[in-house]
Amino acid sequence: MTLTPPLILVLMLGLTGAQATVDLRTAAAMAAGLCKTRPTDLVFIVDSSRSVRPSEFEQVKVFLAKVIEGLDVGPNATRVGVVNYASRVKNEVSLKTHRTKAGLIKAVTKVEPLSTGTMTGLAIQFALNVAFSESEGARVKSPDISKVAIIVTDGRPQDNVKDVAQRARDAGIEIFAIGVGRVDMSTLKQMASEPLDDHVDYVESYSVIEKLTKKFQEAFCVSDLCATGDHDCQQVCVSSPGSYKCACKEGFTLLDDGRSCSACSNSATDVVFLIDGSKSVRPENFELVKKWINQIVDKLDVSDTKAHVGLVQYSSLVRQEFPLGRHNNKRDLKEAVKKMAYMERGTMTGQALRYLTDKSFSIGHGARPGVSKVGIVFTDGRSQDYIGDAARKAKEMGFKMYAVGVGNAVEDELKEIASEPTGEHYFYTADFKAMTQIAKKLQINICQEEDPCECDSLVKFQKKVEEALQALTRKIENMSKRIALLENKIV
Repeated sequence: MTLTPPLILVLMLGLTGAQATVDLRTAAAMAAGLCKTRPTDLVFIVDSSRSVRPSEFEQVKVFLAKVIEGLDVGPNATRVGVVNYASRVKNEVSLKTHRTKAGLIKAVTKVEPLSTGTMTGLAIQFALNVAFSESEGARVKSPDISKVAIIVTDGRPQDNVKDVAQRARDAGIEIFAIGVGRVDMSTLKQMASEPLDDHVDYVESYSVIEKLTKKFQEAFCVSDLCATGDHDCQQVCVSSPGSYKCACKEGFTLLDDGRSCSACSNSATDVVFLIDGSKSVRPENFELVKKWINQIVDKLDVSDTKAHVGLVQYSSLVRQEFPLGRHNNKRDLKEAVKKMAYMERGTMTGQALRYLTDKSFSIGHGARPGVSKVGIVFTDGRSQDYIGDAARKAKEMGFKMYAVGVGNAVEDELKEIASEPTGEHYFYTADFKAMTQIAKKLQINICQEEDPCECDSLVKFQKKVEEALQALTRKIENMSKRIALLENKIV
């Protein structure tokens, strides 16, 4: 069941049996703040005709109270009103009357039955003209605010509902009709919106009303994706009803992917992935590794002038899949990653690191002079050769090195490969399926360093200026002495 703005939910009940209860799990989720209700103007339209016994009317009020308990009540969240009807209509609670759950529930408990006829059409018309009016507290029509009426009745209406329901639908109101017990199915279909399969429900007795309560609360429940962690924002997640948007901490810029943040988003960077393709990885996990690479690619500003990406795979041998600068848009780059064939065999990480320092970041392999260099090494096991010298050389050459390990990878080796501070540059997980979390955390923040040539030029310029000023000062002093001599001669 989905609520789209605006909406009327028509609930026809034959009320007998035990007291209604809400789904505790849904209520707990709402109480924990993991799920909220979207901004809604909600009006209960309650049938209190003589066919509704006093005990049944009490059960209806319990049902209303339980629904209210699951709502996010407030002036800017859900506003609630209550209309009581039989042969006449009485506005018990306006949308502007109570702004707290406690006040609303107390008001519901005080509603008394009218005990006459069943004019459901009249009640719907009253809701359209009065209950949902701005003078009664309803908000201006907006796609962000739902208009919801829950009509509780126990039998066949004594007036026409077809025409007024059509007017409601024409006004953009979505109508659900749910019948219980002694209900006229044709009436339900006259009131409900299309498709009827989605908007007409029937249960035989009040003993199963809990299913309707659960369904209704879940319809209002909008998960707080930031609170549940079901988002991929790198730094800050900002909740909105049923959705979220990402933001960055002060000093960082949100990148084009809408998720990642960078302190230096305009820096040109050469990035090379060094990927372990040994037999211990296994084919199905190698496919996950390729998806992980493309997750990181999505976070980069790939273009001719910004990020360039190269890919190297290694096992017992080292194979360059493509060099830096060959693919300078994300679509072609990601397609090339998907086509990488699995090598299998051994794990020569040291040999791969030497390839990275000697070839991958060379001009002959597409590297750009004066551009920051980033190496991302992935492995799933202990290296079969020595990595120390090559790992140290990479960092001495100024490369920023990230080390990512899965499964049997040795954390000491990862730390040896990673740049300082190691806590920000090495990542480990036991499960390949958890690599997506590493992709979210791994952020390549490269600030373009000041060009030493420019600094040297500035220093030389300053020296020349100082020398020129000193020479000028000496000339002025000499000139002053000459003027003084001339003055003495004249005297």
